[in-house]
Amino acid sequence: MAEHHYDVVVIGAGPSGEGAAMNATKHGKRVAIIEDKATVGGNCTHWGTIPSKALRHSVKQIITFNTNQMFRDIGEPRWFSFPRVLQNAQKVIGKQVKLRTQFYARNRVDLINGRASFVDKNRLEIRGSKAVEHIHFKQAIIATGSRPYLPPDVDFRHHRIYNSDTILNLSHTPRTLIIYGAGVIGSEYASIFAGLGVKVDLINPTSRLLSFLDDEISDALSYHLRNNGVLVRHNEQYEKVEGDDHGVVLSLESGKKIRADAFLWCNGRTGNTDSLSLDNIGLVPNGRGQLSVDEHYRTEVENVYAAGDVIGWPSLASAAYDQGRSASSDIVKDEYFRYVSDVPTGIYTIPEISSVGKTERELTEAKVPYEVGQAFFKDLARAQITGDAVGMLKILFHRESRQILGIHCFGDQAAEIVHIGQAIMNQEGEANSLNYFINTTFNYPTMAEAYRVAALNGLNRIF
Repeated sequence: MAEHHYDVVVIGAGPSGEGAAMNATKHGKRVAIIEDKATVGGNCTHWGTIPSKALRHSVKQIITFNTNQMFRDIGEPRWFSFPRVLQNAQKVIGKQVKLRTQFYARNRVDLINGRASFVDKNRLEIRGSKAVEHIHFKQAIIATGSRPYLPPDVDFRHHRIYNSDTILNLSHTPRTLIIYGAGVIGSEYASIFAGLGVKVDLINPTSRLLSFLDDEISDALSYHLRNNGVLVRHNEQYEKVEGDDHGVVLSLESGKKIRADAFLWCNGRTGNTDSLSLDNIGLVPNGRGQLSVDEHYRTEVENVYAAGDVIGWPSLASAAYDQGRSASSDIVKDEYFRYVSDVPTGIYTIPEISSVGKTERELTEAKVPYEVGQAFFKDLARAQITGDAVGMLKILFHRESRQILGIHCFGDQAAEIVHIGQAIMNQEGEANSLNYFINTTFNYPTMAEAYRVAALNGLNRIF
């Protein structure tokens, strides 16, 4: 049996694993990264962020072609099947895998394919397709990510019942679709399928969509989903899901029954910890397979860290990369360690949503004297030019100090636009001020100009 020795071993080659491995190797550590899939990239690249956002982009292009009158000179509106649209996503996945594989080779990180399990606090057993290896390590970082939570009373082996991973294997375009779970993933897929002309029932177990968002933004999402043909049903819990040769019937605890051609489960995720033999090192995950860490990403075992979706919140690829890098920063003791708490929200529905900082509800409950500045995209020259006039930018600021407290954006390019506000919010002292947007000249016409318009709108409310 082969045995190898490393300073740092990273389990999982997704965003958090990549961030951890790259930072450690650049500080002179001998690093190995272990991946149980055939290619690197993790769930983000293969089943989550990359394919879903590539799908969304393609669908948005189709919507633009079918609704823009200018294109009628070229031809009539066209219908595209789900498998056809998915082809573009597969191309992007291939490019991402190639790029990220090169990162490991160029930075001399040993990439080991196999399933890792802990033998003790300094050894891992790696079971590959051809051999079993033992790896000795000084520090380990668990970055195994997550997978869809699958309740045992739903038959996911049925050919018409999918989860947010297996939906990418859908080989046809259903006429009707039930999506259970109206979180980020469920809302994004509702937008995607509605954009392809599918009649969607979105079942929300809670009282409102994405309740962590600012109420006005959540309401806007609800309106535009309905406007695009999505039927949203709130406060509904499933009783049973039954599939047959012709469709799926969802029975709800309220007594309602809904039938559709296919069913998509998007309600919760589970950490990938069940095969790690964590009991050998004294670690116990919670009921969702997630690990607890301190503010340095250390688990209860001194030399074992964890980062990314496997630790729960915020379960975003953007945060996972920084969490992994910070975990290895704690190991190498560099100057860049930070506990990742300033995380912008990016939700790729149609239209797009992004926010950072406090919501109006949070500020009101905390009795903070804030004011609001708004800019509506329909009034911006750039949005009128592009035809993407749906949306708004909202700045929340302290009415006395003018400190920026929250940025909330809904509409085309929202996930890009929010970063301008985030940059100012992160400035220290008086540099974080609404005055920056009032006293700065923005290119014209741009979407960034929304900040100037919103700032002046908010300034007019102060007396």
